[in-house]
Amino acid sequence: MYFSPLYLIVMLIGAGITLWAQWKVQSTYKRYAQVRNMRNMTGLDVARVLMRNEGLDHVRIEQIGGDLTDHYDPRAKIMRLSASSVAQPSVAAMAVVAHELGHALQDRQGYAWLRLRSGIVGIVNVGSQLGGILLMVGLVLGALSRGGGGLAIAWIGVLLMSGGAIFSLVTLPVEFDASARARAMLERYGLVTTQESAGVKAVLDAAALTYVAAAATAILQMLYYVSLLTRRR
Repeated sequence: MYFSPLYLIVMLIGAGITLWAQWKVQSTYKRYAQVRNMRNMTGLDVARVLMRNEGLDHVRIEQIGGDLTDHYDPRAKIMRLSASSVAQPSVAAMAVVAHELGHALQDRQGYAWLRLRSGIVGIVNVGSQLGGILLMVGLVLGALSRGGGGLAIAWIGVLLMSGGAIFSLVTLPVEFDASARARAMLERYGLVTTQESAGVKAVLDAAALTYVAAAATAILQMLYYVSLLTRRR
């Protein structure tokens, strides 16, 4: 009853953006994972140098499975690195490790956007799940009756679901800033040549596209839901 060709178009656009971003980051990472850095330093070596010089010795390092699964946990103060990032002396490994330590620097300095993202993640997760339920319930009630109660419930659902889009937007400055810190650290301590610095930038820029794609997809979905309810009204 509520299917619209517009929804299919929105989903296809979102899927296309996401797939392109994933292909870009994987192909770029694969390319520079095969480029050995001039200092022959593994990701773990890079991590130790940067942590010592930046006063991040309190951060623990753990190895996890998978590729491109690296992340920093601000609650536990743990940087989790994939096997390739730990063991490979590649330009890609340097970029990934430095990026995660960029998050560690944000955490230590109380970077506002990181604090905001950490503070809303739980609320966003609950709101997104509950919002989807309320949206469907509101649409069904609106179809069964002529009153405005169903539409009001649907709007509440959309409002709760908008947290996902907000979270995606908040994530952008967090990731961009971490990448900028990563490049600055690697250059400040002479760990990369000019050519390697360009490779690091390429890896980090490609990774940033995944967050841009996520934000664009979330916004497209919200615009669709808003247009749907506006037409119902």
